[in-house]
Amino acid sequence: MTIRATGIAWIALIAMTSGTVNVLAADIASSGFGLSAFSFNAFGTVGEVHSSQDQADFSSSVFVPNGAGYTRSWSAEVDSLIGAQGSARITPALTAVIQVIAEQNHNGSYAPHVEWANLKYDFTSDISVRVGRSVLSSFLYSDTRNVGYTYLWVRPPVEVYTLNPDSSSDGVDISFRFHPGGMIDTVQGFLGQMDSSLPHNLGASQARNSWGVSNIAEYRPFAIRVAFQTTHLTIPSSDSLFSAFRQFGGQGNAIAERYDADRKPDALEQVGATYDSGHWLLISEWCHVNAHSFIGDQTAWYASAGYRIGKFTPYLTWSVVRAFGNTSPGLTLTGLPPAAAGFAAGLNGALNSLLESIADQRNVSAGARWDFARNFDFKLQFDHIRLGAASSGTLINLQPGFTPGGTVNLFSANVDFVF
Repeated sequence: MTIRATGIAWIALIAMTSGTVNVLAADIASSGFGLSAFSFNAFGTVGEVHSSQDQADFSSSVFVPNGAGYTRSWSAEVDSLIGAQGSARITPALTAVIQVIAEQNHNGSYAPHVEWANLKYDFTSDISVRVGRSVLSSFLYSDTRNVGYTYLWVRPPVEVYTLNPDSSSDGVDISFRFHPGGMIDTVQGFLGQMDSSLPHNLGASQARNSWGVSNIAEYRPFAIRVAFQTTHLTIPSSDSLFSAFRQFGGQGNAIAERYDADRKPDALEQVGATYDSGHWLLISEWCHVNAHSFIGDQTAWYASAGYRIGKFTPYLTWSVVRAFGNTSPGLTLTGLPPAAAGFAAGLNGALNSLLESIADQRNVSAGARWDFARNFDFKLQFDHIRLGAASSGTLINLQPGFTPGGTVNLFSANVDFVF
């Protein structure tokens, strides 16, 4: 594998960041505040991904314009990122946190963006409230979704984690922690909203009136998480297509009402569990999402097993996402004038192209993690993805020569770090 100039640039950026963090820590200590009042951390991933599919790109996010496959056979953009987090204890009960990440953005740039920026107030050691931009806790690894060092795989299984690509929310959340019988049980609720920019000049998705609850129960090597979230989702870029459908009267209005993403309720249900004995690491999550629009109705799950042998942890993962209703007959062409029938057929084709993007695929992956140095790991992973017959799966940037269905093979190599 050849590391291109982008890879070298990432390595240089990591070196500079680690040095900056150490200097900042030294400056804070010498100022008299001490590290108990301020803390800084850095994290990141340098990775390369190869895809066998040359008519579409593999990516772990719908918010980026390209990835591995069509754009580049080998891509550093899929997993590579660098981030920093700082916190300041303003009073014994009040803490400010900011997290900034540089990764591929919707426009292809790598300008840093603010992932978290919030104030947290601890009423007691077990009751707290946060206000501002905070993590959107949809999955087991939501809190550390961007910190590759904290999880087993090269990336969390995309079959589950792309069901809610938003990773943060602007609003308020409250957390209660209980200690029944040696267990740690944490209940969290949130209320917020979020705008996320889409690639290819498609504007932004808008999540409004978002709220959710979750419960995490931890007991010895076990942890179980259950969550429910809902929002009203709007994607303005689809408006012109469904306005055209409405020109066909009753059946066109019915199609537009069914698929248009205009303040539609989008609900997510999740259950996940982990078991970590020290040697064995077992992880599984199940998730169901229904967006009541062309975004789709999907159920996904994965099961993963790893075994630690010293500093090496080989692992296997089986993951599935199923789509319900990713094709539509569209408008009835019978009885329409030739010109109108041709226009209607084009609308039907555009709608089904949208529905093909509802992920439906199976994935078998095998990999290994090597913790080769303090705060560093090296991971290799192979994925064999089988797409649903009428689906492009989680692939993006589809080209005219792309055909739904088939298989995709991925090879990934990552180095993760934390400081």
